[in-house]
Amino acid sequence: QVQLQESGGGSVETGGSLSVSCAASGFTWSTYCVAWFREAPGKEREGVAFVHTDGFTKIADSVKDRFTISQDKAKNILSVQMNALGPEDTGMYYCAARYSHHGFRCPGPAYEYGYWGQGTQVTVSS
Repeated sequence: QVQLQESGGGSVETGGSLSVSCAASGFTWSTYCVAWFREAPGKEREGVAFVHTDGFTKIADSVKDRFTISQDKAKNILSVQMNALGPEDTGMYYCAARYSHHGFRCPGPAYEYGYWGQGTQVTVSS
């Protein structure tokens, strides 16, 4: 049973920094994607960061100048450091996962992911 345990998030003022982390476990295949999505009120769930066990990583273009990925591969933890945050970054941040194959990239849409964490709130005040 795939389990995704999120931590981090919180509240910060504009220009501040936060991080979110996802501890992923329970995979029965060796190839999979772990990703971070966010959902702002009234908006669709948006992919932020993607990591494949083959090494593929991607940060969404909308945040690539401010967000960075880090991984603790031994503990299978995917973290996103978020800097220069603004009110537009406010939302629920969800960790997601899906099985994959060698040579594949991680898909972008949320509907491609079958495993989800409970989410962690990020609030940026102006």
